[in-house]
Amino acid sequence: MKIDAAKVIVCSPGRNFVTLKLFTDQGVTGVGDATVNGREKAVVAYLEEHVIPCLIGRDPRRIEDIWQYLYRGAYWRRGPITMAAISAVDVALWDIKAKMAGMPLVDLLGGRSRDGVMVYGHANGADLAETVDAVGRYIELGYRAIRAQSGVPGLAKAYGVGRGDLHYEPAGVGLPDETVWDTRKYLAYVPKLFEALRDAYGPGPHLLHDVHHRLTPLEAAQLGKALEPYNLFWLEDATPAENQEAFRLIRQHTTTPLAVGEVFNTIWDAKDLISNQLIDYIRMAVVHSGGLTHLRRIADFAAVWGVRTGCHGATDLSPVCMGAALHFDAWVPNFGVQEYMRHTEETDAVFPHAYYFEAGALHPGDAVGHGVDIDEALAAKYPYERAYLPVARLEDGTMWNW
Repeated sequence: MKIDAAKVIVCSPGRNFVTLKLFTDQGVTGVGDATVNGREKAVVAYLEEHVIPCLIGRDPRRIEDIWQYLYRGAYWRRGPITMAAISAVDVALWDIKAKMAGMPLVDLLGGRSRDGVMVYGHANGADLAETVDAVGRYIELGYRAIRAQSGVPGLAKAYGVGRGDLHYEPAGVGLPDETVWDTRKYLAYVPKLFEALRDAYGPGPHLLHDVHHRLTPLEAAQLGKALEPYNLFWLEDATPAENQEAFRLIRQHTTTPLAVGEVFNTIWDAKDLISNQLIDYIRMAVVHSGGLTHLRRIADFAAVWGVRTGCHGATDLSPVCMGAALHFDAWVPNFGVQEYMRHTEETDAVFPHAYYFEAGALHPGDAVGHGVDIDEALAAKYPYERAYLPVARLEDGTMWNW
């Protein structure tokens, strides 16, 4: 059995996605997600110019060898572009192998560890009252875990507050939007939000919050301590994690659970955070961490230290990535939660999928492979549009972390 062709498909049914499709000489195909939000064409070039020529003629059943070839053999290792390309290949290969075996991917991984995958939705509003109402709507939909984000008085735009009720997509066509940030205003407001949420809904719902890398380690420690009375499920991306040691300061001052990792690409980005037990959840995405082959290793390593998974699952990842993540989530023993942002109807049509939501959980479905495909004819109706994520500045004009 050989890989005899490969195709990169770029489409924009509401936002840009990059999909790799592998073909074999036995007629079995597999698809993988290669999307890097705001840098999509960089991955396309990496795949078309450097990866695909090395795949033609290889045995698709040799997943491990191909992963090692693309990682070790590149010399220039790691980074979001390289690892997204490797992930697309890896997920497509797992899809092919599961189809050859005639079974859902989760069964090939080792079988289900749970009946359903608990997911958290994104509730947001322009102010405290709107966010409280939005959380209530998610509870009514059956969600047991909800991430809450709110506008902040005195700031024109706040991270995580969408332009509509359903779909939050921060990337915009044209040059990057510039937003203004003030840490003091944010720190004074967020505890009030979670006080209001607990007053409204009691201790039952799991509540989460994303700081989005905005705080220094000491500021993050202060926020974590201020939120302790409200029993958060986690505080996400409290500070940039290039310096993994920074989380030690946060950990020393608060018992609020900490999550990080959506911008990580390899186990080396999280090694010290995990082994020193400085975080509680590792949030790496299938598409940005080298695929299922590498993410399984990270999860097993995390389990040794009592760290659970919480895979990134925003709409900058296509349904192909979500499908693969759900099979991983259903299998992985040290599962925590799965992020779930609902895609647009246009995206769901382009990427028909077997997974479905029921009673606060996603289910990967029983289709063979990872259960997600791409309708190429429909995808062609949504051409690529260059888009950028926003940038942030402090009120005095200094560049800051968006």
